[in-house]
Amino acid sequence: MERQTTYADHVADVLVSMGYTHCFLVPGGAIMHLVNAVRTRMECIPVVHEVAAVIAAEYFNATTSKSRACALVTVGPGVTNALTGIAGAYLESRDVLVLAGQVKAADLARGEIRQRGIQELDGLAMATPVSVASARIETPIPDEELVSLVAAGLTDRKGPVFLEFCLDAQGAPWPDTSAVEPNHLDQVSPVWIDAADEAAESVIHHLQQSSRPVIMIGGGVDRSTAERCWPGLARLGVPLMTTWNGFDRIPDDHSCFAGRPNTWGQRRANVILAQSDCVIALGTRLGIQQTGFNWREWGPPEGSGAVIQVDVDGSELTKGHPRVDLAVQADANRLLEILAESEPVEVAPWWQHIRNVEARIPLLDPENHNGDSFLSPYELMDQLSDVMRSEDVLVPASSGSGQFVPMETFRMKSGQRVITNKGLASMGYGLSAALGAAAAGASRVVLVEGDGSFSQNIQELGTLALHGWPLKIFLLDNDGYASIRTTQRNYFDGAYLGCDSSTGLGFPDWHLLARSFGLPSIDVGPHGLDEPDVRELFERLGPAIFVVKVDPEQTYFPKVTSRVTEDGSMESNPLHEMSPPLSEEVARAVLSLRHNGHS
Repeated sequence: MERQTTYADHVADVLVSMGYTHCFLVPGGAIMHLVNAVRTRMECIPVVHEVAAVIAAEYFNATTSKSRACALVTVGPGVTNALTGIAGAYLESRDVLVLAGQVKAADLARGEIRQRGIQELDGLAMATPVSVASARIETPIPDEELVSLVAAGLTDRKGPVFLEFCLDAQGAPWPDTSAVEPNHLDQVSPVWIDAADEAAESVIHHLQQSSRPVIMIGGGVDRSTAERCWPGLARLGVPLMTTWNGFDRIPDDHSCFAGRPNTWGQRRANVILAQSDCVIALGTRLGIQQTGFNWREWGPPEGSGAVIQVDVDGSELTKGHPRVDLAVQADANRLLEILAESEPVEVAPWWQHIRNVEARIPLLDPENHNGDSFLSPYELMDQLSDVMRSEDVLVPASSGSGQFVPMETFRMKSGQRVITNKGLASMGYGLSAALGAAAAGASRVVLVEGDGSFSQNIQELGTLALHGWPLKIFLLDNDGYASIRTTQRNYFDGAYLGCDSSTGLGFPDWHLLARSFGLPSIDVGPHGLDEPDVRELFERLGPAIFVVKVDPEQTYFPKVTSRVTEDGSMESNPLHEMSPPLSEEVARAVLSLRHNGHS
């Protein structure tokens, strides 16, 4: 007997028409019709935990523009497990479509009681605050409405879309079996493209009038747009900086690359930015992690330069920090294209100063120390910068040293992708994220993750082993949570709790764990990738785990610290005053263009 077409079948057909080719999922009874529908229409990748499904889909979409992935989770615990991934994508402004199950419409509690249907929870209420669009579908809805909901996560400021399907809606008969027409979507509303055209003259005027300009590129600029603009930006001649989300928009080997400023950023980039007289920030919300808590001293002082922020989200332009002299609600991609086509700017003395700063401030801070039997994570990233291929994808962890050390230190080549998730800064992202990048077709993915963070989603090693993707995991083994250990040392005189194996944390034998999944592993000693066996495993096809022994007392410099003011309160240093402080002689040389009263 031929199976009757259901609404779930039609939903899957509509998603395929919108470019969805992959589905990460954990099957469940409340999504049985959707599971059966995507089974024959998409490449389905089962994972062990729902949070992995959402994170992997997010990173899949961030890795490739050729296809798109969604996540499929069941009702109740499926949704609660997925929420961390949804929230992470929301804060990073990344698109991920999450399809969730729900009980039959007749079994909904609707707030009258705590629960009526089996496993029922109000997933819509929980997911809506961290979604750009959300809906509960109790009966089939018109295609136009479905497409509009999904498109909300792909247009303008991107983000997650959460759609909760009642079980009876999924299984409802669908009489129309005709082919679904392709649904091509505009990634940016035309109004924001027009707004960029209108603002271009004013932005270029500020640029031409400045002597020390900087263009800062954020995640709101598409990777493909930035790459098309590389030649034009080289001709323009203006120093280019990137945020963490915009990391792979400008490679380190671009002639105009000038660094990545951030609270946990490159000291040299922070010093350069502090002396600019015109900052053009494209597609970045300029959040506190980017500007520092002392955001009043971020960028040129008031009256001596201009901060220009371009973003499609008007709320980010008016939030009050940092100071913005020209707020432009427009498409940052279009404005970057216009800048790349503009007349070159003569800033030779500015470039001379920048090169002097780079010469005086090394990328690897010499104040860091570690024991002789350990490999510094900074040295590891320096080595990976040398040996990784132009087509590789780097996935730094989402928190701790596995995140900020690569973001500070890695030297990206043209063609490489670097993707992280730092807004939520949740531990446990790395493995699931790297699986998503690998599933998107990357020829090799390199994950850098701390042992404490890695332990939180360790179950997805089974997914990796099953697929055999070319994922190289560098596990920073420092016996626990290095960031928490540092905080307890600095603020509580070393009153440690829950930060390592001696204070309550338990970790597995990493090599025994790897063998249990059939994965090769190796210890990485103080010579790192210079060891022939380590390098051979790195170049070998397939997955591998590299256990990097990191000194538990490893220092992490430079960093922004706080100081006690005259009234006894705490105040964070501006980004260009990182710890440990520069020598007076070096500080005078590299900050010679900083305005009086702001040095």
